Amino acid sequence: MVNSKMNSIEKQVASYLLEIGAVQLRPDEPFTWASGWKSPIYCDNRKLLSFPEIRTRVCDFMVQTIEEHFKNIDVIAGVATGAIAIGALVAQKMGKPFIYVRPQPKDHGTGNQIEGVFKHGDRVIIIEDLISTGTSSLNSAVAVAAAGCIVEGMVAIFSYNFPSARRAFELSSGLELYTLSNYDVLIETAVEKDLISESDLEMLRDWRFHPDTWGK
Repeated sequence: MVNSKMNSIEKQVASYLLEIGAVQLRPDEPFTWASGWKSPIYCDNRKLLSFPEIRTRVCDFMVQTIEEHFKNIDVIAGVATGAIAIGALVAQKMGKPFIYVRPQPKDHGTGNQIEGVFKHGDRVIIIEDLISTGTSSLNSAVAVAAAGCIVEGMVAIFSYNFPSARRAFELSSGLELYTLSNYDVLIETAVEKDLISESDLEMLRDWRFHPDTWGK
């Protein structure tokens, strides 16, 4: 798992997510995720789509990251549903075909898991909006590879930086992941903006390492 080294981009994207409320930090009133985990953070990057200037900047950062780290890409793929729109915007900027990947094949019609047109041997970059455990993201890469494409890597808007996700990507035959921003940068940025207190930092850092037991 490779993190972007473009610290200015990491901080800028973290600022955007906080500014528009795509990320909410609530250490005193934790959120409950669908998994049942208690969390001091909630991230909904689909809110980016409602802010034209910010979504344009985020797309530009994604294109910059792809062009810096990958060559001769044929197709851009978005992971359903959160990364479909942002992935399509990235593909439009790059002049590339776009496909999207469902969590599982449809149970009706053609039964497709991947929607769109692609060829065997196409070199694909997968776009994600959010990396949490990494399971669904890696499953999408498996599906694209099983369809005969070459998965060159993945670019995501944000990652929680869970150690388990890092290990999962490291074990996934070297699939390269680049994220525009991440949890560590975000909480530091939130302190700088007086959105959370210094005293909350240790608790917030602890959550990243023990998300399954935190708050219990």
